Amino acid sequence: MKKLRISIQKSGRLNEDSLKLIKECDISIDSGNDQLKVTARNFPIEIFFLRNSDIPQYIEDGVADIAIIGENLLIEKQHNVKVIRKLGFSRCKVSLAVPKNVDYNGVEYFNGKKLATSYPNTLQKYLTEKGVSAEIHEISGSVEIAPNIGLSDGICDIVSTGSTLFKNGLKEVEVMHQSEAVIIAGTNLDDETQAILDKFLFRINSVLAARNNKYVLLNAPNDKLNDIVRLLPGMKSPTVMPLPIAVGAAYIL
Repeated sequence: MKKLRISIQKSGRLNEDSLKLIKECDISIDSGNDQLKVTARNFPIEIFFLRNSDIPQYIEDGVADIAIIGENLLIEKQHNVKVIRKLGFSRCKVSLAVPKNVDYNGVEYFNGKKLATSYPNTLQKYLTEKGVSAEIHEISGSVEIAPNIGLSDGICDIVSTGSTLFKNGLKEVEVMHQSEAVIIAGTNLDDETQAILDKFLFRINSVLAARNNKYVLLNAPNDKLNDIVRLLPGMKSPTVMPLPIAVGAAYIL
């Protein structure tokens, strides 16, 4: 039987959020710490657990059909894949940061300076657009330490809460772009695979829509529903569904 092959991050926050979304879609999987591939028990999908930086290449090569990945990595890798759905979680920024004691007055500060980053393509594109010429040092991991050991004058890295920057004596000075988790796909899915993907996306859309709604069930006289609705803060037009009994109502907010 044909299966939709999905790649997700092997470990980390994006892995946790991706598995949570899949399980909320009522897809049952058993995933252990050492498993690199699992098959769902009640839906035609296989999940590959891969190193984050390798995922776009797997999609472009057709080894996997779709993936859940951060936009920041997709922009950096510049592969021939397409974004088919933004997911709204694992949000972060790709930003420039400098030591706290620097008197920063604009992106021109980086002219002639050294910048450390794990995102050299993203950084170079941004600097070129701003007309800034800087020396880029590509390093993997622990980018925040670079200014403290004299490797660079600033860094380009992903920022979530900013606590890591703070702990390393840095401050965020430019937000290059915002990022969130997205679903990407290859450009040549066959009809059968596309049909499975459409069903999967239908479940995802339902789950994400439900996260923005609340279901309230209460006992109340039907002629008092409008008065109750007016008491709900921030709820302008809930869908009211009176139950077929003398007292009682249910509505979705």
